[in-house]
Amino acid sequence: MYDVLISGGGPVGLGLAIELGQRGHSVAIVERNLEPPRIPKGQNLTQRTMEHMRAWGVEEEIRAAKTIPRGVGLGGLTAYGSLFSGYHYDWFRRASVSQYYAAENERLPQYATEAVLRARLDALESVDFLVGWAVTEASQSDDHAEMLIEREGETRVLCGAYLVGCDGSRSLVRQASGITESVQDHNRPMVLIVFTSPEFFELIERFPDKQFYNVLHPDLDGYWMFFGMVEWGQSFFFHAPVPPETNRESFDFAGLLHRAAGGEFAVDLDYVGFWDLRISQADQYRAGRIFIAGDAAHSHPPYGGYGVNTGFEDARNLGWKLSAVLQDWGGATLLDSYHAERYPVFASTAHDFIDRFIRDDRAFVRKFDPAVDRAAFEVAWGERSKGGSDKGIAGYAPHYGGSPIVTGSTEDAPSAVGKHELSARPGHHLPPLSLGNGQSTQDSLGTGFTLFSETATLVPGEFPVTQVRTVPEDAEARHVLVRPDGYVAWAGDDAAMIPRALHRASGR
Repeated sequence: MYDVLISGGGPVGLGLAIELGQRGHSVAIVERNLEPPRIPKGQNLTQRTMEHMRAWGVEEEIRAAKTIPRGVGLGGLTAYGSLFSGYHYDWFRRASVSQYYAAENERLPQYATEAVLRARLDALESVDFLVGWAVTEASQSDDHAEMLIEREGETRVLCGAYLVGCDGSRSLVRQASGITESVQDHNRPMVLIVFTSPEFFELIERFPDKQFYNVLHPDLDGYWMFFGMVEWGQSFFFHAPVPPETNRESFDFAGLLHRAAGGEFAVDLDYVGFWDLRISQADQYRAGRIFIAGDAAHSHPPYGGYGVNTGFEDARNLGWKLSAVLQDWGGATLLDSYHAERYPVFASTAHDFIDRFIRDDRAFVRKFDPAVDRAAFEVAWGERSKGGSDKGIAGYAPHYGGSPIVTGSTEDAPSAVGKHELSARPGHHLPPLSLGNGQSTQDSLGTGFTLFSETATLVPGEFPVTQVRTVPEDAEARHVLVRPDGYVAWAGDDAAMIPRALHRASGR
C-alpha cells in the first residue's frame, strides 16, 4: 500500500514524485515510455520553475543539461509577415522579472529536463519508478485508490491512499474518475516540425540572444507560426497552422518553413507531427481520492511557454498538501484547496494571456496592412513594439489571493493576473528579500511552514514550522508566515494572529 500512486512519468509526474519522495512518502509512479520521447516541447523554464528545481535538488543538473551554450540569451521576438521581413520586436523577455525570484530562468528540451528528474528519482528510496508499464484502469473506494497496470501481458494492481493522474490531455485517470472537461476548440489543425539546418542558424545570427521567433502572418488571422532553437547551431522546432487533412505525403513542409522565414535554406526534416489547437480545462481537479495535474487538468497551445511551468506549479501545490494530510497535520479542507487555487489560475492564464494573444493579434492583422497603408501600419507596429518586450510578463504574476487557506489577502480570488512587488503579500509568491546577513528569505525557507518573526513564540510540535528570527524591512510586516510551496500564508503585525493563520493554512 503506497501513500500516493502517480499515473504518468512526464515532467509533472516526476516533479510530484520528487516532492513527495523528498518528504519521505512511499510513491509508485508508472510511465509507459522507457526513455523520454525526443520531441522538443516544454522548453521554457521560468524563474519560478527553476525555484522548484532548486527545491528538488536538481537546479545545477538542469542547467548543465541545456543544449544551448551558457551565456546565450533566452529571449524571443515577434515578426510580421515573415521572420526576415524587417518588421520585428523583442518579445517575452523573462529577465525583466528576475529580481522577484531566487533563480534565473532556463531553456532546454523537455526530454532533457525529464532525464534529469528521472535521475533524481533514483536517489529517493521511497519512490518506485515503474517504467515500461501502462495504466489500463484507475478506481477508488472509501479508503484507497487503485491502478491496474500492464506490461507485455503481465498485469499488476497497485494500491495507494491517493492517486494522481499526470497522464496528459487524454488522461485515462481523468476519464475513469468521472471528471469532465470544458474545451474551447479553435478548429485549427497544427503541425510540429523538427528540422536540422545549419544554414538557417547562420541566417538567424542577425538576431543575437534570441532562441524563439514568432511570425504573425496576415493570412493566419492572428495565429502564429513560430520557430524555436533545440540544438545550438543545428536543430529547431516549428509550429504553424496547416489546412485540414494535411499529411506528411501531401504537403510541402520545407516550403512552409521557407515561407515563414522569408527565404530559402537547406533543411532536413527530422520529425513531422500534428495536433489540434484548443484550450481545455477539467471542471474539477479532484474526485475523492483521485487528483489530476498538468495536461490532464489543463492543456493549451504552446503560446508563451505556460504549459510545463503551470504543471510544475500544480505538482508543488498538490505535493505539500498531500504530504500534510498523510502526516496528519493537514485538515479536512486542505486537499480541496488544490482545486480552489490552481483552477482559477489556469482559467485566468487561458483567458487573460493565451486567448488574449490570439484576439489581439487577430484584431491587428485585420486592421493594419503595410500593402494597403504602410504609414498607418508602421505607426501601429511601433506601438506594439513599445509593449512587446513585456507582453506576457507585465501582469502575469499568478497568486492565491482570496484562497480559502490564505489569511488577510486583499484579492477576491486566485488569478494569473497580478503584479510583482518586493514585499510579502498574503497569497503571493515570496520574493527573495534580504535578511541583512548576506542571506535572503529564499535561502531560509524550511520544508514545512516558515515564520519570519523576531518576537513570536510558537507552540512546538503542532505544525512543522521553521522560525527565522528576523524579518526583512521590505516585508512591510513584523511577522510573515510562508507555506511549504513558497507562497505567503499571512503577513501582519499582530503575533496573536499567527496560530489562526497556521490553522487556516493547514486546512484546519
